[in-house]
Amino acid sequence: MWRSLVSAIVSAIVPVLIATAAARADNMRFLALGDSYTVGEGVAAADRWPAQLTAMLRAHGVAIGDPQIVAHTGWTTDELAAAMDTAAWHPPYALVTLLIGVNNQFRGRDLENYRTELQALLERAIVLAGKQPQRVIVLSIPDWGVTRFGHGSGRGLVGIAHEIDAYNAANVEIAKMLHVRYVDVTAVSRDGGDHADMLVADGLHPSAAMYRRWAELALPQAQAALATR
Repeated sequence: MWRSLVSAIVSAIVPVLIATAAARADNMRFLALGDSYTVGEGVAAADRWPAQLTAMLRAHGVAIGDPQIVAHTGWTTDELAAAMDTAAWHPPYALVTLLIGVNNQFRGRDLENYRTELQALLERAIVLAGKQPQRVIVLSIPDWGVTRFGHGSGRGLVGIAHEIDAYNAANVEIAKMLHVRYVDVTAVSRDGGDHADMLVADGLHPSAAMYRRWAELALPQAQAALATR
C-alpha cells in the first residue's frame, strides 16, 4: 500500500517539477546579437559560443533557456539593426550579448560611424533586457588577421590588428558609458588563433574549441548579469 502511495505521489510531483523548471528556464531568456562569430559559421549549433555558454550556466545550476540568436555571417552594425527591426522579440531577456563590428572593419567603414551605430544597438539591447544595462554583455572583436585566411588576405597584419584595437577601444568606451558588461576575447583570439584546431575549414572562423574559450571568459560576467535584480 505504502509503495503504491509513494509511487502515486512521485508520479504526480515529477511532471510538476519538470514543468516548473521549464517555466523558470523560459523566464530566463537569453538573446545573442551579432554576426558570423555569434551564429557560429562552420560549427554545429551546439558548438556556437552562446550555446556553449548556456550549457556552462546550466552546469552551474542556472535554469536558462536556449539562446535566441539574431546574427548572420557578414553583418555590419547597420545590417544587424535592420534585422532587429523585423525580428520577433520576447522581452524582457535575462541576458543579452552583443558581438559586432568585424565586418565594419573588414569593409573599411568609418570608425565614428561604428561608434554611433554600436551605441544605438546597445541602447536597444538594454531595452530588451528590461532596461537593466547590467544584464547586457558586449564582447570584443577578435583578430581575424592572425588566422590562415588573414595571412593569405594580402592585407597588412599589423594594420588589421591596429584597426581592430581601435574598434575595440570604441566598444569598450561605449560599454562603460552605458554601464553594460564587457568581455575581452581578442587576446585569446590572438593566442593560438592560427592553430588548425582553433579554426574551421575556411581558415577564418573559430572552431568549437576556440568558442569554448570565449564562453569560459563570458561565464563569470553572465553569472553576475543573471544575479542582477
